[in-house]
Amino acid sequence: MTAALEAIKARLKTEALGRGFDLVGVTTPDPPPHFEIYEQWLQAKRHGAMEYLASERARERRRDPRRIMPQCRSILVLASSYYTTAGDMGNAEARVAAYARGEDYHDIFIQRLAGLMDFLQAEVGQSIEHRIYTDTGPLLEKELAQRAGLGWIGKNTCLIHPRLGSYILLAEVLLDLELPPDEPFGHDRCGSCRRCLDACPTGCILPNRTLDANRCISYLTIEWKEAIPRSLRAALGEWVFGCDICQQVCPWNQRFARPKQDAAFQSRPFLESPDLTAFLELDVEAFRTTLRGNPIRRTKRRGLMRNAAIAAGNTGSGRFVPVLVRILGSDGEPIARSHAAWALGRIGGEEARQALQTAQTFEKEAEVLEEIEAALEEITSSDSSSASD
Repeated sequence: MTAALEAIKARLKTEALGRGFDLVGVTTPDPPPHFEIYEQWLQAKRHGAMEYLASERARERRRDPRRIMPQCRSILVLASSYYTTAGDMGNAEARVAAYARGEDYHDIFIQRLAGLMDFLQAEVGQSIEHRIYTDTGPLLEKELAQRAGLGWIGKNTCLIHPRLGSYILLAEVLLDLELPPDEPFGHDRCGSCRRCLDACPTGCILPNRTLDANRCISYLTIEWKEAIPRSLRAALGEWVFGCDICQQVCPWNQRFARPKQDAAFQSRPFLESPDLTAFLELDVEAFRTTLRGNPIRRTKRRGLMRNAAIAAGNTGSGRFVPVLVRILGSDGEPIARSHAAWALGRIGGEEARQALQTAQTFEKEAEVLEEIEAALEEITSSDSSSASD
């Protein structure tokens, strides 16, 4: 029976690779040893406002995959590279995480895994109970991937494979079929390197290979729905959705990551070299149509406008003043107007000052008025400093 299951596993892996996955492994549904680290992370409030991660139900399921599916006998773990273009986006003035430049990978994976399960059930000649997850389920998926032999958890908190780097997406299938497990990936190849820790603008990467979501640019630009703390705005640079800095500096990516020739992961023309003004000019309908089926939809228009306004302010370029003035004066989202005010204060100049003073006369939202006042103070302070030089 073991030989037959090994043969089935081998054919399943071949089929998965043919369907666009780059790595495939199998592990057991045993409770993950890393769960204790996860609990400590939650207790330290490193998960930000993602309270769904801390619910008792979510924790119990991460503690033991069998809480999700009691009849689970093995877990298929798959990875797909999404590295298709230069990770640093060249001279793009608005930066978008590499995974978010094409189609939503969740949809791609679900379609491919559904077909893979049809193949497996045909191979064994019977229906197989299964659960498919694409980073949406209550699983400690990086540990499962390490146990399935797909790589090691790097200091940048990402799974790293020695031939693909860390630009990889994970998926899991819980099975009621007991496929033989693969050997875990047993080597930590980060060594003494700490480039990712040193490069992180907000210092969110922690020594135990976790991160403080409260300071992570990816979390702040995607998951956090309120105003970005002023103390962190400058550190966001030109990132409008996600962040790849800790991956860009990783030697394993610099040496081994290669563009993947998969049409499903190719960048959309609008996101190949994003134009910051184009983001700032997206109205509700344009946001909906331009980004349909793309991960950026997750942050909603209000979040994207907030992020893009910060990016514009961080460029310090006066050419963004006109569009920021328009947002401040007429955008329907207070969070867009408040961050446009901040950006105008950061860029400075007489046109920005006049626009802020005008908006101060008709703005009703307290959060926006507070940002306008702070922006005017910054311009005054900057002018005073310049005059004394």
